[in-house]
Amino acid sequence: MRNTFQEQLEQLNVELIKMGALCEEAISAATKAYLEGDRELGKRTGRLEQEIDNKERDIEGQCMKLLLRQQPVAGDLRTVSAAMRMISDMERIGDQALDIAEIARDIAPNHLESRTPMEEMAREAIGMVTDSVDSFVRGDLTLAHRVIARDDRVDRLFLQIRGELTGLIAAGEDGSVCLDMLMIAKYFERIGDHACNIAQWVEYALTGQYEED
Repeated sequence: MRNTFQEQLEQLNVELIKMGALCEEAISAATKAYLEGDRELGKRTGRLEQEIDNKERDIEGQCMKLLLRQQPVAGDLRTVSAAMRMISDMERIGDQALDIAEIARDIAPNHLESRTPMEEMAREAIGMVTDSVDSFVRGDLTLAHRVIARDDRVDRLFLQIRGELTGLIAAGEDGSVCLDMLMIAKYFERIGDHACNIAQWVEYALTGQYEED
């Protein structure tokens, strides 16, 4: 019975890695859709978001089977419970990647992209998503703590971008475009928040403690 549970838990890890990879790909596609004005990448983000939704349902079903058939206790129960919480955050990450792509669809390529560290913020968000899922699969509490700490970096980048866009509006740049860019930055900031949530659920799985920000 124990061996069966471990095998199913390993399969759960595999599926979580796949879902995390879909999230990373969706964020990357949405970012390029914005930076390069590529509408096809925007459409691809939509398809990836649907795959993420499907993966969430599959993993949720897998977790329910583990809970009902294997009746895990203590640490194993926390692991499965944390996985169910994590996929909810990953599903929201997919939604926000799609939100970015949809805004990007309506923004014509302009000279303002290079005036803010938006690409850097996207890289940070993607890295947080990757590391948060890795920390769960590897049972790495130190890596989870690093993800949580990186959220401050994403928040600072958001504040920097907001300040720079406010200055651009004051200088006479297109206010509508600047506000769209601000919304994109806000979605990246939320993606960072969800990655941080995932890392906090990893901490719960490993220690039994969950500390909300």
